[in-house]
Amino acid sequence: MTEASDHSAHVLAVHSVDEFVFSVPDLEPARHFYSSFGLDVRDEDGGLALYTFNHPHRWARVLPGADKRLLWLSLGIHAGDAQRFERHLSEQQVVRIDAPADADSAGLWIQGPDGLALQLRVAAKSSPSQPAPREFPPPCHRTGRAPHRSRIQTVHPLYLSHLLLFSADVDAARAFYEAALGLRLSDRSGSLIAFMHTPHGSDHHLIALAKSGGGGLHHSSWCVPSIDAVGMGAQQMLQAGYEQGWGVGRHVLGSNYFRYVRDPWGSYAEYSFDIDFVEAGSDWPSADQPAEDSFYAWGPAVPDDFVVNHELQDP
Repeated sequence: MTEASDHSAHVLAVHSVDEFVFSVPDLEPARHFYSSFGLDVRDEDGGLALYTFNHPHRWARVLPGADKRLLWLSLGIHAGDAQRFERHLSEQQVVRIDAPADADSAGLWIQGPDGLALQLRVAAKSSPSQPAPREFPPPCHRTGRAPHRSRIQTVHPLYLSHLLLFSADVDAARAFYEAALGLRLSDRSGSLIAFMHTPHGSDHHLIALAKSGGGGLHHSSWCVPSIDAVGMGAQQMLQAGYEQGWGVGRHVLGSNYFRYVRDPWGSYAEYSFDIDFVEAGSDWPSADQPAEDSFYAWGPAVPDDFVVNHELQDP
């Protein structure tokens, strides 16, 4: 990924979720879950680091803690924007904070919505700068085109597409991410959910916000290159013992095909294929969408506890 393109270089905005960091009571279930999901799980810095195979970027860290809790987000900015952000955050009267324990102190640390610690640090752009790969079976030519079950290989996601965060006030959180960090609204449904992209180019949403009683991480979404990969990912997680989740289905907002797999702590990891892409410098036709369009176009019924914020269940 490169520095800001010419037509978006003047826009002050974060360009990526550089890394998300959360804690869990026991690292071994996390190792098993994310390894089974198809990520490259490594021991680093006293916790687990989540990579995708054949990609150098570290997308997440999992640290030991008393409970499962989203600890902080590190958001990538271009080097030429560091001083601009310093001035901008002061003008916006954004609260500056110290780096949390186990976090590096580089860049700018600020208080985000719902008490979430946010780090703005200079980093290479890791959000996509072009639409994700779209692989389909070739035309029929005297041969079967379906994957052979006997030769199916492990699904390995390509990159982190987005995060869905819980928020006690979706409208206020959206206003913060817009005014302070330069993200833009892609779509929303009333005050229940909002989807936001970066003007430097990203999938339909880099960060999404869902109504809850407080902050937390609902799911991380990982790009795969085909609808077969979504289905085979669901199958490999079933075989690994992770039966609970939602999908396969297709979203309306974002358009992606999905399978959500429930993790050991009540949140989810999503296999995502063919999500909408917002080019750098383009204007996405955002709108307030009907509630029935905020979830899915087709798929199985939504689990009753799908939008429960289990981070609030802990004392």
